[in-house]
Amino acid sequence: MLLEQVKQIQIKDYSYELPDERIAKFPLENRDQSKLLIANQLTTQECSVNDLNASTSTTQLTFQIDQYLNLAQHLPSNSFLVFNNTKVVEARILFQKPTGGVIELFCLEPDSVYPDITTAMLQKGTVQWKCLVGGAKKWKEAFLEKTILYQDQEITLKAKRVAQGAEAYLIEFSWSDAQMSFAELLHIAGLIPLPPYLNRQAENSDAERYQTVYAKHDGSVAAPTAGLHFTEGVFESLASKGISKDFVTLHVGAGTFKPVKAEAMQDHEMHAEFIDVSISFIENLLSSLGDPIVPVGTTSMRTLESLYWLGLKTMTNPTITLSELTVHQWDPYEMNSEISATIALASLLQWMQTQQLTRLITKTQIIIAPGYQFRICSGLITNFHQPQSTLLLLVAALIGDVWRDLYEHAMKNDFRFLSYGDGSLIWNAS
Repeated sequence: MLLEQVKQIQIKDYSYELPDERIAKFPLENRDQSKLLIANQLTTQECSVNDLNASTSTTQLTFQIDQYLNLAQHLPSNSFLVFNNTKVVEARILFQKPTGGVIELFCLEPDSVYPDITTAMLQKGTVQWKCLVGGAKKWKEAFLEKTILYQDQEITLKAKRVAQGAEAYLIEFSWSDAQMSFAELLHIAGLIPLPPYLNRQAENSDAERYQTVYAKHDGSVAAPTAGLHFTEGVFESLASKGISKDFVTLHVGAGTFKPVKAEAMQDHEMHAEFIDVSISFIENLLSSLGDPIVPVGTTSMRTLESLYWLGLKTMTNPTITLSELTVHQWDPYEMNSEISATIALASLLQWMQTQQLTRLITKTQIIIAPGYQFRICSGLITNFHQPQSTLLLLVAALIGDVWRDLYEHAMKNDFRFLSYGDGSLIWNAS
């Protein structure tokens, strides 16, 4: 029943007017001075006029406006914040043809022959990657080739088409410095992939500002933008209040910008993304259950909620292999278990110990939409998202229909929207 309810969600019901001038094209000078909209739930009981014993409850939001600099003032002291420490890679590589034309290769994700993004990023000399190709019709040669000057050394980079898929090409990259990893090559040969809705070229400052201050693991083609507002000063204020934090990794794919073109969600295929979680993080998460668990960004939330379903799968099939242990799009609605998060996470922890794993690296395709029952997350710190996007569905799943009030209040109070914009602190309505 729940599965069909979610599949029948009409994306047109999750839209709002977003004028272009409200999209933040550049970040503020100081990260932590971005505005923060704090939304608190206010539930009221209304008695029926005809039946005094009957009542209905309605939920309203009350708002406060502040800055990220003061975030600690708006969180309980026993909160546990979870950050995504993925690092945006310079995923756009431009090749100039002898005729002057430019072909762009946008690196989406590694070929499936590699077990994870980190392994693919560490390849030396050659690697195969799934790419979007801008100007594919102009690519007539067997190879694209460019020369890169790095530390007084000329490095030759070549690209060859291996196969064409439904949405991307499989490209084989090779480069002349056999000691250089693909991650190092991207850093010197590629460009930061700004979101398409910014409608501008990346500038030198974007290399720093379209990256969180705690970014660590190469692999994303989009920033976990809720984290862009955090500074060492914010972390110090959180720590001084006793608020704890930890990190997970979800490598954000280009699918995060993929528009929902289907009318009903049953016809939309959710993008899959790599997650990387340490066993020590799961232990910390287990010990924090019962306290407010607040992910910073939708990617952190998707990772946390995925851990519950992964744990449930290890309960139902203790001999499940790592390659089988993934979260598919409709798993939460088909499984729909009442098992507690404590039991599910303990099972996942035991499975990892049995498998002698210190890190869990797998894929999640989870879609969090209205009707979803949150198992781990108490709230969310997030930016304001595009109309008719799966990210907006996630927000609506957390706070209900009052998401419209949240966005209307942000619009009326000059909040800046999308990746370089302001953000909000919202709490689970259930």
